[in-house]
Amino acid sequence: MSDPLRPRASLRTAVVWEVLQDALDRRVKATGRDALDVLDTGGGSGNFAVPLARLGHRVTVVDPSPNALFALERRVAEAGVAERVRGVQGDAHGLFDVVERGSHDVVLCHGVLEYVDDPAEGLRNAVAALRPEGVLSLLAAGLGGAVLARALAGHFKEARQALGDPNGRWGEGDPVPRRFTAEQLTALVEGAGLRVGAVHGVRVFADLVPGVLVDTEPGALEALLKLEEAAAELPAFHSVATQLHVLGETRGADEA
Repeated sequence: MSDPLRPRASLRTAVVWEVLQDALDRRVKATGRDALDVLDTGGGSGNFAVPLARLGHRVTVVDPSPNALFALERRVAEAGVAERVRGVQGDAHGLFDVVERGSHDVVLCHGVLEYVDDPAEGLRNAVAALRPEGVLSLLAAGLGGAVLARALAGHFKEARQALGDPNGRWGEGDPVPRRFTAEQLTALVEGAGLRVGAVHGVRVFADLVPGVLVDTEPGALEALLKLEEAAAELPAFHSVATQLHVLGETRGADEA
């Protein structure tokens, strides 16, 4: 079913959005509050913040880029949700210079751990921003997806390099500083004191399918989207996903 509130880049965000929206619905039911307090670390120009605000939630976006925050300000104004979205400049390591500990029902940590100096510390800070009963949405680059993509492009040495590199990098020109396996991400989430609620592979097929096929073949986009959603929960496909999504919950969040 089509959802007008779903972010437009559906192939890249649909799986994460479905999991996140379900978690939000459960928190709304548990708290009895229609509007939740959401913290989006590294939220950039508001790919998730704007649709979350349209659902009625209050969103604080923390991002180190002034340009991203300027784009966020313009975007939320155009969407008519400026009163529900606040953008502040900062990063994961200095998070509590700009937000309070234990002040949010949900924390998004999307595309952050790849770039911070210490992923474990960055994630602990994100978790410390949660209320005693809260939910973490963690999205990070997957190692296997990068290896597969380099191999299919004919860059076999780079694929082998990424496979053996401790940070999953395929070479000096690799724009991503760090990639993860599902096991590494779940260990980080559990090490930060959360229970792992779900693990999903994101963009298992989308980055491998020729764009011209998706754009020109009738029904191809919707069929590919359904395939992505069907494969996302299967552990066999986590090892080849471009990104990995982990939902972490405080010990009492699922029981509240």
